[in-house]
Amino acid sequence: MRRQTAAALAATLLATGLTPVLLAAPASAAVARHYDDFNGDGRRDLAYRGTNDVDRHGGTVTVVYGTAGGLDTAHPRLIHQDSAGIPGAGEEDDQFGESLASADLNKDGYADLVVGNPTEHVGSTEYRGTVTVVWGSKSGLSGGTAVAPRSGAGGHFGRDLATGDFTGDGSPDLALIGGEEAWLYRGPFTRSGTTGTASRIDKAGAGWYSHGLAAGRVNGDGRTDLAVLGTQYETGDRARHRVWFLKGSSSGLTSGPYKTFDSEPWAATIGDFDKNGYGDIAVGLPDQSGGRGAVTVWRGTSAGPSGSTTFTQATSGVTGSPEAGDGFGHAVSAADANGDGHADLAVGVPQEDVDGRTDQGGVHLFRGGSGGLSGSRSSWIAQTVLGPADAYASFGGSVRLRDLTADGRADLGVGAQDRGALLRGTSTTPTSRGAVTLPEFGGGFVD
Repeated sequence: MRRQTAAALAATLLATGLTPVLLAAPASAAVARHYDDFNGDGRRDLAYRGTNDVDRHGGTVTVVYGTAGGLDTAHPRLIHQDSAGIPGAGEEDDQFGESLASADLNKDGYADLVVGNPTEHVGSTEYRGTVTVVWGSKSGLSGGTAVAPRSGAGGHFGRDLATGDFTGDGSPDLALIGGEEAWLYRGPFTRSGTTGTASRIDKAGAGWYSHGLAAGRVNGDGRTDLAVLGTQYETGDRARHRVWFLKGSSSGLTSGPYKTFDSEPWAATIGDFDKNGYGDIAVGLPDQSGGRGAVTVWRGTSAGPSGSTTFTQATSGVTGSPEAGDGFGHAVSAADANGDGHADLAVGVPQEDVDGRTDQGGVHLFRGGSGGLSGSRSSWIAQTVLGPADAYASFGGSVRLRDLTADGRADLGVGAQDRGALLRGTSTTPTSRGAVTLPEFGGGFVD
């Protein structure tokens, strides 16, 4: 994921990027069943970037806890750097919550929230950035521990985050961007700040600059793999926009193939769209073709990603037509929205003009099936699901597919300019019937 973060993940267990462990009860000495169950009650919870006000001007994360009756939107939990136990202090140009990820990093049965603040000033170092782990517990998220940057990782530390068991040892790990390079912090993590070995995983000496991450299972070996979004400068300082595949291994992450694009990749997610046991990497390219946008699916195999298919609004069966500045692919997310076992793909188009309304936006949902994604199995979800049509709503600026109602169908979280909503998954397309308005919504969702 980049700038949303996208990032990242496949349907059902692919969506977590973690090894599934069934718990007899919360707080057992094993990884939480859901990577986003912060209070250990067996229900997924939802975290996203919140809104600011005069008392919270350095960034806020909103957490809405899941219950048997759905999300408890009446009691959102607001977390910021002025919250008790959270390191640091909120400052005007901070971006606490700009990037988010989650996993049970200390293996106590409760998922933890990882929060990036890439513009935080630390001492005399401007924009060094910080990463904070906010710890899960029976009562929910509380208290935090800073992740120490390695030498060379300073400079927008925490620009993007991704979690998963990359080594296959049963302990969730954390990948992050710092100093325009990718780093791997191996688990387990502790509240005192210790972690397993931390190391740089970027392309050494290759003129490579990382800016985004997406985690999921691609080659079917049971370990989490990583896609790194970046730019590589070749002879003559020519910029090449690429996504680089790193395979999970017992020693960490090992280098694999990369794919080159004509425009900068903004977001990526991983899902098994054809249900063949291998995760496919969907890459959002909103600047492609003069901002008309595109999404390229880099298909997974036992040897890693190989071969690709590109979708645009000109693809047969896809609603609408490509126009300059639409931004198709600005945000992407994958999970099984209709319960058929295939991952589906949500694609945000926040600058789509609809019925003469500038930048109203919308979301395309591509349903997985035999052979993978197809334009003929796509649906258009308009901004009107949130109420009267609006210009400059930027509906689809952020998207997230996850099953928050425990019915086997992923629900669609959608962000607009100043509001967000959750649409419940059905046997066809997520529905606006009974849509849940997300309180204190200010931006992108946790991966």
